Amino acid sequence: MAFINDKGHIDGFEPNLIEEIVKEAGYEMDLVDVEWGGLFGGLATKKFDLLISSITILEERKKRMAFSVPYIRSGVAMLVHKDFKDINSLTELEKLKVVVGAQINTTAYFYLEKFPGLQRKGYEKTGHALLDLVNGGLSAVVGDTAQINYFYNAQPDLKSTSYIAGDRLTSENYGIVFRKEDKVLREEIDKALIKLIKNGRVRALADKWNLGKFVDIPDPTTR
Repeated sequence: MAFINDKGHIDGFEPNLIEEIVKEAGYEMDLVDVEWGGLFGGLATKKFDLLISSITILEERKKRMAFSVPYIRSGVAMLVHKDFKDINSLTELEKLKVVVGAQINTTAYFYLEKFPGLQRKGYEKTGHALLDLVNGGLSAVVGDTAQINYFYNAQPDLKSTSYIAGDRLTSENYGIVFRKEDKVLREEIDKALIKLIKNGRVRALADKWNLGKFVDIPDPTTR
């Protein structure tokens, strides 16, 4: 839910959201664009103080890092090339033994493991997979629902060559990530985030970025 805009700046729902959260919490920040593979290592080695990048709150991850309250509920969605008509599930594509792309080391990428009949192809960024889909190198792409929906509506080439198949395939809560020892920072960011959820600002940003029917704003009192 972030991208580099035509001015070379990081933009999108999550950059806008974290800017407002940090301001509300009374901090200043430098926003850095990092490949997915460098996120968690960079946090552990203190290159960054927190992460926001459509990171699913998982029990396994909680053993190594701390999470904010969820700021959005999303999941996995699928874009299918228009050469394949009336596809609504990965099970249908699995029977065709086609190639499906996803960003490596994400929940979407690991979700494809449930369908061994598919040929899984990994990419550093979802946008790279979508470009391959447009160019005919893939039959489908799975990724974060909000991200898939945004790119689909923002890129005419993508909309003319593919379609969003079926409904959200999974349901996942996304959170901001911290080092476990940074309890004060997490508490202050949580307080600011909860305020922005309750006053409707998070929903307004989701609407601004056309995240669509695939996302919900969770109750901030539950984790």
